[in-house]
Amino acid sequence: MTNTERVAYIRGLTEGLELDADKKEVKVINAIIDLLDDMALSITEAEDNMNDMADQLDAVDEDLGSLEEDFYEDDEDDDSDDEDDDTYYEVTCPNCNETVCLTEDILSDGHLDCPNCGTPLEFELDDSCDCGCCDTEDTDDSEDK
Repeated sequence: MTNTERVAYIRGLTEGLELDADKKEVKVINAIIDLLDDMALSITEAEDNMNDMADQLDAVDEDLGSLEEDFYEDDEDDDSDDEDDDTYYEVTCPNCNETVCLTEDILSDGHLDCPNCGTPLEFELDDSCDCGCCDTEDTDDSEDK
């Protein structure tokens, strides 16, 4: 049941009570019902406008998608190799506890000022890994024993 249908139902209920239209209370009730009716119509109109805009936005999105496919189709093949090679690392600043994303280039520099609070952060890279899942080699020859 829509809002306008519900207001019409309430209006019918009050008319069915056969109240004296000259009483102040009945005038207030009728004014409230008129207000509800106006509000229900406004809401319906706003919903219709929103649905129209959503349809238009979907059409624009489809058109833009087609343009992107046509325009960027060749460029994506050339740039995709460079973008996929970037690895990012997350570092938490000990001063402000904000997480900062870093590239390998920044890590290789060994230091960076926190973009949030300005605290100098220093990094020490260790090329050995003991997790067994990385391509790095262990330096202690534990596999040969």
